[in-house]
Amino acid sequence: MQTIGERLEEARKKKGISLREAAEATKIRGDYLQKFEGNQFEIGLTAIYTRGFLRTYATYLKLPADRILADFAALSQTEARPRPASREIYGRMEVAPAPAEAPARAPAVSEGEAPPAPRAAPRQRTGSSLPTGPDPAVVFKWVKIGGGALIAILVVLLLNSLLSGSRTPAPDTRGPADSRATPTIGLVALRPINVTVRVKNADESEGTVLFNGAVVPGDTKIVPRPSALYIEANFPENLLIEVNGTRHPMGLPPGEKRGQLPAPPR
Repeated sequence: MQTIGERLEEARKKKGISLREAAEATKIRGDYLQKFEGNQFEIGLTAIYTRGFLRTYATYLKLPADRILADFAALSQTEARPRPASREIYGRMEVAPAPAEAPARAPAVSEGEAPPAPRAAPRQRTGSSLPTGPDPAVVFKWVKIGGGALIAILVVLLLNSLLSGSRTPAPDTRGPADSRATPTIGLVALRPINVTVRVKNADESEGTVLFNGAVVPGDTKIVPRPSALYIEANFPENLLIEVNGTRHPMGLPPGEKRGQLPAPPR
């Protein structure tokens, strides 16, 4: 039975396509494709990116992508060895109730002898030799200190208010801040795809590349929208464009992979 890499390499060579041509067509790095054909799937990316690239490459070579991904999942499960869970056994601990304390045995009294009289409880002192209130001289001293500090604070506040009222604030020579922000769009993927966003120049030519990379489900890529844009995707039917909180499909005819987005309104 052929491995995943052997099937990919055989399909590519039957079509007469080089690795460089396949990389340019799928927007996947050539060294990744070479590792896939060599059955090396550790490319430094997460498993969701690896599965997305495998699906894209298999679809490009007209191979059953679902079968390729199923074999890749089975290969990953055979390589992963689950660690056995540790088991802890706890012994049973029985706690016996503490024995009740035996009541104190009364002293024996001989016949004809009167029982001993009960001991009287010790008398508690109710008086105290400590003073019951603060010293009036100390209280008067602290009242004088607090009143002097309060008067000093009031004087300082009054002087500050008089000085600040006589000052004339300097005119603000700064111009109004520009509150306009650059509009943006969001790239939302239904399945893993590769997207390239470029600026559309006034002469209909391609300008600066604003984004070029993979987009996976659950991860919205925010891209600036300074003017009209060219948007290209390897699977445009799996791409939604989010504008002002509303998502729109690209709506390209079959076979087309690049569309245009007009400039935002001024």
